[in-house]
Amino acid sequence: MARLATLLRDDAALQVSDHGDGLAVIFQHGLGGGEAQVAQAFPSGPRLRRLTLECRGHGASGLGSSRPFSLSMFADDVLAAADQVDLDRFVAGGISMGAAIATRLACRHPDRVAGLLLVRPAWTFDSAPDNMRPIAEAAGLILSHGPDKARTIFAQSETSARLQRDAPDNLASLFGYFDRLDAAPFAQVLADIAADGPGVSASDAAVLGIPTLVIGNAMDAVHPLSAAHTLAAAISGATFAEISPKALDSVRHFAELQAEITTFLHAHFNIRSLIPS
Repeated sequence: MARLATLLRDDAALQVSDHGDGLAVIFQHGLGGGEAQVAQAFPSGPRLRRLTLECRGHGASGLGSSRPFSLSMFADDVLAAADQVDLDRFVAGGISMGAAIATRLACRHPDRVAGLLLVRPAWTFDSAPDNMRPIAEAAGLILSHGPDKARTIFAQSETSARLQRDAPDNLASLFGYFDRLDAAPFAQVLADIAADGPGVSASDAAVLGIPTLVIGNAMDAVHPLSAAHTLAAAISGATFAEISPKALDSVRHFAELQAEITTFLHAHFNIRSLIPS
C-alpha cells in the first residue's frame, strides 16, 4: 500500500506517494501523467522504495497560483518532497517530463542524486524542442477555442495526420489532453512546459559521474529515439537501452522497461533482489 502525504508549496497542495522500503528512487511521471502512469512503468518488489510527487495540476495535485509553470518549479517541488520525508540521497528518474526533472535535479543537486533513470526523454538540453510542438499546438488550440472545438480542429490538422501515421501512441495521448475534465486550466501547464527546458547543458551532464540508464524506443515523435541517444552520449558512462515501442505492443514495452530498470538497479546499487519470490 502507498503511503500518501500532502506537500504544501506556496498555495498548491501536492500529493506524494511513497511505496516500499529500501533503495530510495524518486520516479516522476510525464506531462499529463501521474501516479498511475508511474505505477505501470516502475518495477515493484522488496528492497525498493519509490517516491512520486504528482506535479502541479497532475493527478490529485492542485495547480496553485504561481505562474509560469516550469521544469525548474517542478524539480524544486520534487526536492521539497524528498526533504519532507528526510530523504537526503536517492536515485532520480522519470518518464519524459519526469526524465527532464531528474536530469535537472542531478545537475543542480549532485550531492542528493546517486543515479539516474531517464525513460523516453523528450528534452535534451534545449528549451522548446521541435518534438514538443504537437503539445504546444494542442495547448494553444485549447486556450484559444476551448477543448471541444479545439479537439475538432486538431483532429483535422496535418499534425494529427502525421502522428496517426508515424506515432499513433503519441496521438492518443494528445487527444487525452482535450478530453480531460480540467482541459481548459491544464492547457496552461501544457503550453508552459512545452516551451520550457531543463535548464542544464551538455557540459553539466558530462561531469555527473553517477550511474545512469537511458531508455528509448522507436515510433515516438514526442520522445524521439535521438533524444535518448543524445543524453546517453552526453553523460559519461551512461547505459543505453532500446525497448519495444509502446505503439506496437504495450504489454511487451512495459515488461521490457521494468526489466531494464530492475537489471540496472541490481547492477549498480548492490540490491540482492528486486523481484518478489
